[in-house]
Amino acid sequence: MPALAKQQKPGEKTRIWSAACSSGQEPYSISMAVEEGMRGILSTRCNDADILATDVSSSVLEAAREAVYDRLSLMRGLSQQRCNEFFVQRDEDSWVVKDSVRNRVRFRPLNLQESFYLLGRFDVVFCRNVLIYFSTELKAEILRKIHGVLNPGGILFLGSSESISGLSDLYEMVNCNPGVAYRAKILRPPA
Repeated sequence: MPALAKQQKPGEKTRIWSAACSSGQEPYSISMAVEEGMRGILSTRCNDADILATDVSSSVLEAAREAVYDRLSLMRGLSQQRCNEFFVQRDEDSWVVKDSVRNRVRFRPLNLQESFYLLGRFDVVFCRNVLIYFSTELKAEILRKIHGVLNPGGILFLGSSESISGLSDLYEMVNCNPGVAYRAKILRPPA
């Protein structure tokens, strides 16, 4: 986030897309990280974000909008400190995401096999653990379309078992210790 903020005007929001967001854990986690960045020592170098979360399933999106999670969902990778900071306990076995985190995220239905040009441009796209379900050709088509909505130099995060194989003309690998991300290359028109 600090690196993106350097490229933006003061107060300009970072645009983030969580594609195939399922029941909302990913976009809410991103929102929590943004909030921590804005409050922490990076606050002078970390802009707020506008997070778009999409999925093909309307019922899954409805559950994501409700932002209610059970104990098992929260125990998978969420520290007790973050749970206390970003959730309100609703009853013995359910917690709801606080409004400060929820208000940064917008949900909308979208099938990755259709056009998403009208979504606008993004600084960061998370498309994790969904491309493994598509054929090689369809995966390449989706990655080309994502490149088309990424701002020049924008970052793409894929799942650990996914890659951009065959599309090195569009993306360059970036080591993000731990893990790997892909930066959108700026395409030059032929001379």
